[in-house]
Order: sequence, then C-alpha cells, then structure tokens
Amino acid sequence: MDEIPEGEAVSAKPLDSILWTHIMIQILAWGIIYPTGMVLGIVHSRWHVPVQILGTVLAVVGYFLGHAHKGRQFAKNVHASFANWLMFFLLAQVLVGIYLRLHLEKGGHARIRRYVVATHGVMGKTLPVISWVQMLFGGITALGFCRGDHLGQCLAHFIMGSAFIGYGIILTILLLVGQYWLKRSGRSQEFFDSLLIAAWGCVNTFTEHRWGGPWVKNDIQHTSMGVVWWCAGLLGVYLSRKRDGRPKRNLFPALVIILTGWGMSAHPQSLELSTHVHTVFGYTLMAAGAVRVIEIAFVLKDRNTVDEKNFEETSSFQYLTPFLLYTSGFLFMGATEEQMALLAGAHVTHVSYILILFSISFLLFLFVIMLLHLYAAHVWPVDRNPVVLPKVNGRAVGNGHLRGDSQRLRDVEEFELEGLMSDEEDARYHRRVSSSSSSGAGRRKENGRPG
Repeated sequence: MDEIPEGEAVSAKPLDSILWTHIMIQILAWGIIYPTGMVLGIVHSRWHVPVQILGTVLAVVGYFLGHAHKGRQFAKNVHASFANWLMFFLLAQVLVGIYLRLHLEKGGHARIRRYVVATHGVMGKTLPVISWVQMLFGGITALGFCRGDHLGQCLAHFIMGSAFIGYGIILTILLLVGQYWLKRSGRSQEFFDSLLIAAWGCVNTFTEHRWGGPWVKNDIQHTSMGVVWWCAGLLGVYLSRKRDGRPKRNLFPALVIILTGWGMSAHPQSLELSTHVHTVFGYTLMAAGAVRVIEIAFVLKDRNTVDEKNFEETSSFQYLTPFLLYTSGFLFMGATEEQMALLAGAHVTHVSYILILFSISFLLFLFVIMLLHLYAAHVWPVDRNPVVLPKVNGRAVGNGHLRGDSQRLRDVEEFELEGLMSDEEDARYHRRVSSSSSSGAGRRKENGRPG
C-alpha cells in the first residue's frame, strides 16, 4: 500500500505472473466452466456435477492466488470486496447442490425439496450475471479506473454497455430455443422489448441529471433519450396485441435502437479517438435497429419465425441483430474517458481498437450459440432417421411433424417441472400426458388418419 502514489488507486509496477495466472484461471472458471455447467444442469446431464466441481476447484485456487501476488498493488477496491461475497454465494450454491445430491425425499425433506431445487436453479442462473459484474470490477481495478469524478461516467458506460450485451443474449435465446416459450406466453416479443425499454427510459429520465442542480455537459441529451425510450416503449406495448387479443409484432423497439444510435454517434467528445469510437458505436447500434426492421417486416413478414410449424428454422439474417447488439455493448463499455486517454497516450488507432472489440464480440456470440446448441441437443435431439410417410397423389398422408408443437410444448413443461415434483406427482403428470396422447391418437383413427 505504501507504493501507491498519493491520489492514485494503483502502484506503478506491472502485473506479475501470479496475478496474470489469477486472471486467466478466474476467466476460465467463472466465464466458461460455470456457464457450461449451468446449461448441463438445466438439461439434467450427468456431466453437470463434474464440470461444476472443476469450476469450483479453479475458482478457489484463483481466489487465493489473487491474495498472494506481488508486483502492482491496489488501494481498497470494489473487486476485492465483492470477491468475498461472491465466494460466499458460491459456497451456498455448493452446499445446496450437495443437499440435493443426497436425495433426501422423506418427511420434511419432501415438503421443502421443491423450494430447494428452485433456489438452486435461480442461484445457478444468477451466477453468470454476477460473474460478469465481478470480471468488469477486476478490469477496472487492475487499471485503477472509475474513481472520483470519473465514477458517474464509468457507471453509465458499463451499465448501458452490459445492458446492450444482455439484450443481445436474450434475443439469441429467444431466436434459437425460446420460440416455444414465446408462443405459450401469448405475447409477441415486442411486448417484452417495449416493456423493458419503457422501464429503462423511466430510470434514465430521473437519474441522468441531478434534479435541482444546474444542467451540465450532456445532461439534456441523456435525459431526453430517456424520455424517448419510455414514450416509445408505451406505444410498443400498446401495439403488441391485436384487437382480438392475439399477439402482434411492431417496429418501435427497433426504432428506439436506431434513435439511440443516432444520438450516440453525435455525442460530443474531447479526444479524436473517443469521437471515432463513439461514432462507430452509434452506427453499429443504428445498424442493429435497421436490421431488426428488415427482419420483422421483410424476412419474417410479421411472423415470429421463418416457419411457424417448425420453430427450429432460422434465417441466417436473424443472427445479425443480436451480434450487432453484442458489439455495440463492447464498443460503449470500451469508450470511457480514462480508457480513451490511455489508448491515445499509447498511440493506438481507433481502427485497431474497434477491430479488437469486434473480435471479442465474435467470440462471445460463438460461446452463447454453443451453449444454446448444447441445450437444444439434449432437449430436442435431431431425428436422423425420420419416418417416411405414405403419399397419395404426391402428398404425404398423416401427421408430418412427428414431434409437433404440442409435443414440444410438453417437453418444455417437463423440463421446467422436473425436480420440483415428488415421485407421486411426477407419476400423475406422466399418466395425464399419456392419457392426452392416447385420446388424440384415438380421435385421429376415428377420422380415418393414422396416429
């Protein structure tokens, strides 16, 4: 601590090998292994426990390495404080997991088991989010950023950038594995998008300016952007349903993204490098909105999917919007005043920096898609030997979709309920599903169609 200059957050020494090892191990454990284990847990794979054990061992080793390094020293910081809470969270998750593995299902255990399973699931799905926050804290701490007058600007960039990335991940989930849930909800995707935009706009309207104080720098632009969000969000919510109550798609969430990108591209900056990065960020965000408009209006033609009888059909064009949102998030998070000053001092050009951020976006998009394919491969395995149905006058007779929408929806319901039901409830559920399937087959036979 004595090596840290007055008014600074870090010493002048470089990061030593122990601290670099800490960084690499923690990225591997929290950023790759735990999310993979989470998906394996959701699909009830036998590899869930071994993968999570490996992640826990690495996380514990990395935690102690973070306290054993030499080289650069740090003042009191949020990364170190949050690490203790994160390890406590991990310990609680491990203990809950051990309890569930003991399969205590008699007496009082039977009554509380469903709640313990639900708690374990919620904690497991929360882990990647708080891991992301801790990794951001780590990068900020390593460079000694986001202190004093820079704190507010840092919060705005990292929160908003993470929100864009999170929105992109949600769109990716809905695109690849979420269409059955969306159909069951009875809402269009724009209903949820507009609701979130309206809520976020309300927050921005009242937090981007210190009310009662003078309007400084970009307060008016940030506040007006918040007003546009909640106004457009309310309109999008209203237009997301037809008069008869059926869900309907609309373009207003995409229009909000375009307006936000336009506003950000014209954001005044003090450094030329920062101006270039903000401009590309704005253009990328505008491109995400424009691509979304084309997707809904011309590719899908107001449908939820390319093929409403086969939700797994995805147009290659549909991948562009979420990817551009990922990239927009990284561009905005990487455009804080301190980062721009550091890069300008190192004579890094905006072209090189932007290409690096695009590369990171490609890798994250790849990782998310791989996790979703892992989930889909377990929940809806591909039938490589489909039954060839008889044809009459060149057309197939009978039910061409052997695993139709109703079956897929039942699959989703089973995965959501598995582990929450006792053995007796589970047996009743499967008897009900079997009875429903049998009665459906009987009706098809009565109508002269094969089951």
